[in-house]
Amino acid sequence: MLKVAVASEKKNVCGHFGHCESFEIFETENEKILKHESMPNPGHRPGFLPNYLHELGVNTIISGGMGGGAVDIFNEHNIEVIVGAKGSAEEAVKQYLEGNLASTGSVCHEHAHHDECGE
Repeated sequence: MLKVAVASEKKNVCGHFGHCESFEIFETENEKILKHESMPNPGHRPGFLPNYLHELGVNTIISGGMGGGAVDIFNEHNIEVIVGAKGSAEEAVKQYLEGNLASTGSVCHEHAHHDECGE
C-alpha cells in the first residue's frame, strides 16, 4: 500500500505546502485509490509538518511548492516529494499513480547530489 498526501486548499493542490488549509490523504494500492480522508493542517512550524506526515505513514507528498527545509526532512524519511503540481488533489494523485506526475524539481537539496539537479 502507498499513502499519498496532497497539500490542498478546497480540494485543490495548494501552491505553498506549509500554508495549505488541509492535507488530502489517499491510501492507494495497485494504482487505485482505496480510501481518501481530509485532515486539517495542524499548523505551520519549522520542521513540524514533514515529521507529522511521516508519523501518519505517508510515502509521497504532492504540493505546488515547498521550502528546502521541508524537502530535506522528507528526504531524511525517504518520503518522495512532488512539487509543481496543480489542479484537483484527487486528479494529481491519479496522475501520480499512472506515472504521469513527476516533480518539477523546483528545489535542489544538497550539492553532493548535483547530478540530480541537472548540473
